[in-house]
Amino acid sequence: MTQTATTATLRVPDALLHHELRGRGPLVVLVAAPMDARSFEPLADLLATDHTVLTTDPRGIRRSKVDDPDRDATPELRADDLARLIRHVDAGPAAVLGSSGGAVSVLALAQAHPELAHTVIAHEPPLDQLVPDREDLLRRTDEMIATYRSGDALGAWRQFLAIANIHMPDEVVEHMFGGERDPQDLADERFQYEHMLRPTVEWVPDLDALRSASSRIVVGIGEDSGGELCERTSVALAEGLGIEPTRFPGGHIGFAEDPARFAVRLREVLGNA
Repeated sequence: MTQTATTATLRVPDALLHHELRGRGPLVVLVAAPMDARSFEPLADLLATDHTVLTTDPRGIRRSKVDDPDRDATPELRADDLARLIRHVDAGPAAVLGSSGGAVSVLALAQAHPELAHTVIAHEPPLDQLVPDREDLLRRTDEMIATYRSGDALGAWRQFLAIANIHMPDEVVEHMFGGERDPQDLADERFQYEHMLRPTVEWVPDLDALRSASSRIVVGIGEDSGGELCERTSVALAEGLGIEPTRFPGGHIGFAEDPARFAVRLREVLGNA
């Protein structure tokens, strides 16, 4: 059932954040990076039957405009944005689910503002610095960004998938990232490659701070993510925190691929809080 969403903007330092609210009840925040709020709509609708659900476009993406387009969107900045949004909604403390780059954002939130989130679920954070081949991954990331800046966006996406160890037929990659594309998609892509990707994958969590935080930390991994880079980084994070990872349906974006199954599992995890 589609829930009515209330959309608004919040002025924060250097950005105007688009955000959406659905439902009523305990606060759940759903966030990604670089994916925007649209990717969470089906899951948000399912949760909004008994939760207040907050979704947002991360700074610099889609409807969240930045004052300085040359400033990097670091995990610390994105965490500060989330803290301001949670305070603005005034329905916390929240359960916060972050996916991919958004998982790094919510870990930074747990370090800086643990009082705002009773549960922080980091679903497949690309924490490249936690795995043994970190130097090679950073070198390949720099090569990928250089490829993008040379004008070869399709080549950069092929490098991205290779680094992530995500296998996709070449004709699918061509269809997704080749040919004519929406200007806003191109702008978001540019911001991701030039100002979001590297600050995300080079971020190093403060494991001591996370272990001692008042927030309950959950490390999520997709059941279908076996062998992918984000499974390796997530396992490394869980080991560093001394906890067992929690499996969720689907792969890296299971919340969008099968929101119904993902919602059931998320409710189970939140019920264990």
